Amino acid sequence: MKLYFAPMTCSLSPHIVLRELDLPFELIRVDNKTKRTADGLDFLSINPKGYVAALMLENGSVLTEGPALVQYLADQVPGNTLAPANGTWERVRLQEWLNFISTEIHSGCAPLFNADIPPPTQAIFKAKLFKRLDYLSQALAKQDYLMGRFGLADIYLFTVLSWLPLFNIEIDDWPVLASFMARIAARPSVRAAMAAEAA
Repeated sequence: MKLYFAPMTCSLSPHIVLRELDLPFELIRVDNKTKRTADGLDFLSINPKGYVAALMLENGSVLTEGPALVQYLADQVPGNTLAPANGTWERVRLQEWLNFISTEIHSGCAPLFNADIPPPTQAIFKAKLFKRLDYLSQALAKQDYLMGRFGLADIYLFTVLSWLPLFNIEIDDWPVLASFMARIAARPSVRAAMAAEAA
């Protein structure tokens, strides 16, 4: 498998999952500005949507969209603890969390990457995001991980929350979330993925 990634993007999530599951993969950097891959290809020919992550399978098929990618990867290793089995109520709960993170946190951060948005407008986006962070803080005050034990939703949430310093948002304003981030950051798979992407 080939994982196409760019640093400080949501591709960190499937990257961590690949390492957690000890699956073999090749990591290929994408320049988000030029849309060229490190091995000289036009990334748009791999993913016409133009953004990472993209996972190319051995048969040449390409899978995109973080929540789909991480669930596909988890299903490649039967019995792992990152995701409940397909078809179970717990798997539906996982999908609920992944969708919340995708639509409310990930998409909630997206406008903040645009430096051209005036500060009053950015404040509106931040206020909405802060409400979602308050909700997450309440959920994680009851247990260390979103579903009770470490899994896919935690990996995705960690990835997206790691962008907050870019927007001058202090995670320490939510001590429960700061503790969550420290717990996830201490995992060997997370340290290895972040080091590989920084290289």
